[in-house]
Amino acid sequence: MNIANHVQRGHQMFPDKIALIFEDKSYTYKELNQLANGVANCLRGLGIQLGDRVALFLPNIPEFVFSYLGILKIGAIAVSVNVMLKTAEVSYILNDCAAKAIITTESLCEQVSEADLPELQHILIAEGKTNKGLSLAQLMANTSQDACAVDMDFHAPACIVYTSGTTGFPKGATLSHGNIISNMYSHNHCSRMRKEDRLLLYVPLFHCFGQNAILNAGLNVCATIILKRRFDLEEILQTISTQHITMFFGVPTVFIKMLNTVTSSYNLKSVRYYFSAAANMPVEVAQNWKQKYGIVIHEGYGLTETSPCASYKNDLKYKIGSIGTPIENVQMRIIDRDGHQVSPGELGEIVIKGPNIMLGYWNRPFETAQVIKNGWFHTGDIGRIDEDGFFYIVDRLKDMINVSGFKIYPTEVENVIYQHPATAEVAVYGVPDPVKCEIIKANIVLKPGHTITEKQIIEFCSERMAAYKIPHAIKFVDSIPKNSTGKVLKRILREEKATDHTLDQQRQLC
Repeated sequence: MNIANHVQRGHQMFPDKIALIFEDKSYTYKELNQLANGVANCLRGLGIQLGDRVALFLPNIPEFVFSYLGILKIGAIAVSVNVMLKTAEVSYILNDCAAKAIITTESLCEQVSEADLPELQHILIAEGKTNKGLSLAQLMANTSQDACAVDMDFHAPACIVYTSGTTGFPKGATLSHGNIISNMYSHNHCSRMRKEDRLLLYVPLFHCFGQNAILNAGLNVCATIILKRRFDLEEILQTISTQHITMFFGVPTVFIKMLNTVTSSYNLKSVRYYFSAAANMPVEVAQNWKQKYGIVIHEGYGLTETSPCASYKNDLKYKIGSIGTPIENVQMRIIDRDGHQVSPGELGEIVIKGPNIMLGYWNRPFETAQVIKNGWFHTGDIGRIDEDGFFYIVDRLKDMINVSGFKIYPTEVENVIYQHPATAEVAVYGVPDPVKCEIIKANIVLKPGHTITEKQIIEFCSERMAAYKIPHAIKFVDSIPKNSTGKVLKRILREEKATDHTLDQQRQLC
């Protein structure tokens, strides 16, 4: 097996079908496969061998796609690097995985410090001038476009995708060929993806969601993928209209922006399927979306460590607020602190077992053993299961707030605040308090043209939840910090509050 077999199959069966569209360029399945072969052969020419790590420090451009496929074809390991990282962060990842080569762009190459990278042998420039390193295009022009993907074992490592590092240094989740192939087939089945579909791909390709749930799943059914360099709401809406997009993938913040934007001037009727992942979808947003567009947002749940999909809100029985049931061949449970399975309705940690579970964190056996126990991956997410076997996310274990011994999950409070018509976005988090252990704070982004006071929000909450769950402080902000996949960074909010608290103490001392 080899993940890249899908593009070879597309070449054999539909050579002239458009596989990829980017700006004013399009690539057939034949052309995409040949470009991947060119990368494979030039990497071989540079001495890259089976199991060697090759880093992709690239934005959403076609070169990412055929470089990724070329790496996999020769049995090397593709390492995704977040394009927002700076020099020290890039060096950490490249050293951690001992990458022998990196494929990047002229502008991003400024963040690659050769002096700090003893294992790095080759820098290949895929876009822009070659001020240092070698031109990928020139290397490919001088090599054969014929190659065949090597046969790999199910457990052979294919990709390393680094976690966001919200709890410390990033860890390299190592996914095998079998992990990713099983996951892309499951996603094909769940979403009923077919070769006639046209998938919009603007989420980062360096992230597991973009790579596997969209790119690999789309190529696996020989669909057409419309690639965007980045997310721009107006451009995205225009692309849906002009490119007749049938499948739209996003994160909750994207759907929130679309809800708060007048979209009547765009034709979105071609979209038959909406899908949200990477963060918990607020119930109020899902309800408003269905009311506005007459179509549900399908949801999935998973993590980088689960390739990423683990569960899917299947359409046999749609339950709003649920993350659905486990995908095929995957098991999920809710367990207590002692590892025992809890009854329906009770809260506990979500654990997952199946062919989608990563091999482990690259060169981190201790950290791997902490999260994979007897084949079960411990997610750190708090959830529950109902009588029908549907799962629900309550919150991240580390984001739970302790107010005088009462445990509060931020998502519960956020879902209430989202019900207020003035709320565009909200993030709820706990901050230290000398008396109550923690107090609840909410950062709120208001919809354009709306005004409201802190007192009004607190009164709104007091009518809908217990007193101990009501935010102690409200802060109206222009934006909420998120990572590249749209996930709210509660850690940064807590750190900002801690800094503010320290400064207040210093002012009092002065």
